[in-house]
Amino acid sequence: MRARSDFFRRPSAVRRLRASLKGWGGVGAMAVVCVLAVAFVLLLPLTQSRGEAGDSPGGQRTVQGTQAKADDCTDTTAQNLSPSPSDAEGDTIKAIKARGVLRVGVDQNSYRWGYRNPNSASGGLEGFDIDLATAIAKNIFGGSYTDQSIQFLAIPTNERIPAIQGKRVDMVVRTMTINCSRLKDVAFSAPYFLTGQQVLAPKASTITGYNGTLAGKRVCSAAGSTAYDRLDADKTAGKLPASVDIKDTVPNQLDCLVRLQLGQADAVVTDGALAASQAAQDPTVELKGTTFTTEYYGVAMNKDATDLVQRVNRILETYRTSADGWRASYTKWLLPTLGKDSESANPPTPHYK
Repeated sequence: MRARSDFFRRPSAVRRLRASLKGWGGVGAMAVVCVLAVAFVLLLPLTQSRGEAGDSPGGQRTVQGTQAKADDCTDTTAQNLSPSPSDAEGDTIKAIKARGVLRVGVDQNSYRWGYRNPNSASGGLEGFDIDLATAIAKNIFGGSYTDQSIQFLAIPTNERIPAIQGKRVDMVVRTMTINCSRLKDVAFSAPYFLTGQQVLAPKASTITGYNGTLAGKRVCSAAGSTAYDRLDADKTAGKLPASVDIKDTVPNQLDCLVRLQLGQADAVVTDGALAASQAAQDPTVELKGTTFTTEYYGVAMNKDATDLVQRVNRILETYRTSADGWRASYTKWLLPTLGKDSESANPPTPHYK
């Protein structure tokens, strides 16, 4: 980290790096500088900040309903283990209201999901996940909601669960896949998005998808991601060639795109929805093959915060169907990259425990 920090402080080095990436249409240089800069702001309030990030959200007694048990989980049912929706307010929601701010862990460099738009007047965070987090805060605070009622904190991929367990955030809305392993550590809402893992590689690459063409290739994924877990499991099981190199992981999935641009990786494995956004950022890369898993994003919260989980599930019921909710957000942010015929173009149907 020190080497990266020193590099960032040398303007001449940055100019040389930009010049070396002109063939990428300037996107590579911008992404590199953004990723380097993010090291200085991770886990700090980004916008609309109030309060201290380390404060506890208060008491943790639960309201009516039970949380999912990881022992009941299978790979095909993990998304169905959230408690039924409820408007009841328990200690968690009361503590959030008393504090006056909902703390949400988000991404700040995932294009169209949670990112800073340099062309916007405010320079604030935008994207599909940001819209959902804002809708949740508006519902919790009702008529008392203001722009100061929500605090976004940048959370690296590998810090999402620790941030929830350490109560630095009340929830994480950050393209987080619901799975059995994570249900042992955090609680999830019902799913709000359907996606699957996919390969991203340079257009000129001989890689054709998640198959034997990855042999001898350096495949990048984020630490703590479902992409890495799948790569590791499939290598161990012999479903991928033993020569596939997956050992170098990164804190954030956008770092993989930078490594791809710098020639430090041959391919990226990440959620197809995120991969499509990365391809939109860089016209020299493309999706290879189809998605090879079925995954669902959920809002992650503390296992003890059952009242908050149930409230989020109630909010999602309305958000999926309201004119200014899910579909409006998809049309604004994701339609340009995923299209209207994508399997992700409709919100998943919830099923509760």
